Amino acid sequence: MPEIASHFLSLDEAPFHYARAGTGEPLLLLHGWPEFWLTWKRVMERLGDRFDLIAPDLRGFGRSGEPDPEPSDKVGPEIHATDMIWLLDALGIQTCGIVSHDVGCYVAQAMARRIPERISGLFFFGCVYPGIGNRWIAPDHIKEIWYQSFNQLPWAAALIGSSREACRLYFGNLIRQWSARKDAFDEVMEAWVDNFMTRGNIQGGFNWYRSANAMRVAMMKGELPPQPPIGLPTRVLWGAEERVLPAAWADKLGDYFTDLEFSTLPGVGHFPHMEDPDATSAAIRAFYDRLAKKG
Repeated sequence: MPEIASHFLSLDEAPFHYARAGTGEPLLLLHGWPEFWLTWKRVMERLGDRFDLIAPDLRGFGRSGEPDPEPSDKVGPEIHATDMIWLLDALGIQTCGIVSHDVGCYVAQAMARRIPERISGLFFFGCVYPGIGNRWIAPDHIKEIWYQSFNQLPWAAALIGSSREACRLYFGNLIRQWSARKDAFDEVMEAWVDNFMTRGNIQGGFNWYRSANAMRVAMMKGELPPQPPIGLPTRVLWGAEERVLPAAWADKLGDYFTDLEFSTLPGVGHFPHMEDPDATSAAIRAFYDRLAKKG
C-alpha cells in the first residue's frame, strides 16, 4: 500500500494543501462537496502502483486557503482551474490525467477548455454539464437540491457550525441520503466533522454555491453561452442509484464530449469512489491503460 503524504505550498499568501502517493503517470484527483482530499484515500491506496496520485484540497476546502468568515462569490470553477494549473506548474507536471467528482467536474471541464494540450484524459464520476439544463428544477426533483439554496444563506455556516452535533447531522444526513451504500462513510465521518469544524471550512465549501449560482441559473434557463464540445478522451462512470444527478441526465453528454465512453455502476449513488473503491479504481486504471496503449 503506497504511503500518502501531505504537502503544503503557498498560494496567494495562503496555505495550499495536497496529498500525494504512488509513482507513474500523474493523475490529478479533484473532489466535490461536501468533500476534501480524504475522499480519494481508498482510490489512492489501490492505484499507487500505477499512478502518481495528487489529491488537492480545493481553495477554501480542507487545509487550502485562509479561513474567511464572510460569504464570498469569488471561488467559481475558473478560479479553481487557475489554482490547479498553478499546482501543475509548481510540481513541474507538463501532462496529467484528471479524475473528478461533483465540484471537481466543473473544474476539470474548465481546465480542459483552457489547457487541453496538458491533459491526457478526463474521468468523471457523474458529470455536471450544460445538457442537464432545467431538469435541476423539475417538480419531482426540486426536493433534492434544496441545500444549494440553503448553503448560500449568510447565516448557514454559523448554524451548521454551531456544534459538532449540528455539523454531524447536516453533513452526515446529506451523505447518507445521497449514498446507495449507507455505511460508506461510517469509518471516516468523524474526520469529516473535524474537517468542517476547522478553519472556516463550512463557509469555504458554501462559497462554492454562491460563486456558481449565476452559472446554475443560466443553465436552468438555457442561457449559458455556447461552447465547442471537448475533444479529449473522456470516460464517465455514473452511479446507477444517484439521486442528485440521476443517471438519465447523461443523455446529452455526446453533445458536449466528442470522444466519450459512458456507463453506469450498479449499486452505488453519488460517491462511487467511496462506495465501491474496488470497481471505481479498476475503471480508472483500465481507462488510462487504454490511453497509454494508444499513445
